[in-house]
Amino acid sequence: MTASTSKPYVQPSHGSGELPGGFSPRVVYLAAGAAGMYCGSCLRDNRLAATLIAQGRDVTLVPLYTPLKTDEPDASSGPIYYGGINVYLNQASALFRRLPRWATRFLDARLLLHGVSRFASKTRAEDLGPLTVSVLRGEHGAQRRELDALIQALGPLKPDLINLPDLMFVGMARELKRAFGVPIVCTLSGEDIFLDALPEPYHRQSFDLIRQGAGDIDAFVAVTDYFARHSVSHFGLPADRMNVVHMGVRAGSFPDRAEPPAPPFTIGYLGRICPAKGLANLCDALERLRANGRDCRVRAAGYMAAADRSYLETIQRTLVDRGLSDRFEYLGEVTFQQKVDFLRSLHVLSVPTDYHEAKGFSILEALAAGVPVVEPNHGSFPELVHATQGGLLYDPAQPDALASSLARLIDDRDLCRQLGEQGQQAVRQSFSDEVMANQTWELYRRVLIGRFEK
Repeated sequence: MTASTSKPYVQPSHGSGELPGGFSPRVVYLAAGAAGMYCGSCLRDNRLAATLIAQGRDVTLVPLYTPLKTDEPDASSGPIYYGGINVYLNQASALFRRLPRWATRFLDARLLLHGVSRFASKTRAEDLGPLTVSVLRGEHGAQRRELDALIQALGPLKPDLINLPDLMFVGMARELKRAFGVPIVCTLSGEDIFLDALPEPYHRQSFDLIRQGAGDIDAFVAVTDYFARHSVSHFGLPADRMNVVHMGVRAGSFPDRAEPPAPPFTIGYLGRICPAKGLANLCDALERLRANGRDCRVRAAGYMAAADRSYLETIQRTLVDRGLSDRFEYLGEVTFQQKVDFLRSLHVLSVPTDYHEAKGFSILEALAAGVPVVEPNHGSFPELVHATQGGLLYDPAQPDALASSLARLIDDRDLCRQLGEQGQQAVRQSFSDEVMANQTWELYRRVLIGRFEK
């Protein structure tokens, strides 16, 4: 699956998935929970594991830190490892680290972690420097006991390959290899946003530890060409071990686009409600569009942490002051079916992020539903829009560019429909969960064959 004209990194093709002698590998896929909120990485990891399991692959999805929160059935099983409470207390107290493991195991209970995860969302990256460095130190960090517990739990699974969830866990790769003698694959999921916010000296120490830990990783997997390139230059990862497997969505679960929704022209936003995601930018564009006489509104859906409530309230007060309160609606979090219905109510989707997005999961879901997108010309958005021909890009440095691009689709409904149809067809062909699973398994096959040949 190619999302750009250049292919600087390996893009796995769909091979047979067979290994010498008909060997069928056992894969342990580690996935990090996002502290009680929906995130593109959790949704992608859960969908990938579920699709591989449905294909008959021997895959076990093991959650770390907190339970996975997804808008479909959770494909993970068993207890949580590296539970957020134990990880934090091991960091905070040398006395706690001396307690026997059996005395602290209850802190990894799913219900308990689920209950406290809402508080974790209030924690800022800049406050987590020492903890991040400690986890990256692996067996030499304060969480050594958690690593030992994970290794002990994985023993009965007898993995042939282990997939780490992100760069924050590369410190465990050395001990996992020592315990099981298997290849380690690491997924890349937009870690730069968190790591770049760490203060010194923890920022520099984290990057140094990531470069050291990269030597124990057999293959890296980025979900976009953009983030593959960025990870090589930004983190100093080896380019010869960088691979791209694009995200895939449940394309078959989104029905064909029927007639467009009834007026007014509805602009959707699907993502976390926070300043970096750009909901305020979209509402500024709404004001410009209404001032120019266009009949339109904004509907927004997505997770909102308590710390970001004031951000939404400020947006809502501004809209009230400008006489646009009836042109904005926030639906909160949505289930998968609610998300499908939400997307069907839209004419276009826009998540105008200020930062350079590494993934763009909601963009693919909108396109799967036949809804075109309007996105800033940075991060992963250009390759997704170019690959699918499902939307428009705008220059985020120009104050009126977002409104102008949206106005173009309001005024040209044929173009709006054409972009939606092109995007839906492209997602079904190239960005489905089946394509993602096939390419991931082919990557695993190549990594394992490389190990056999050594």
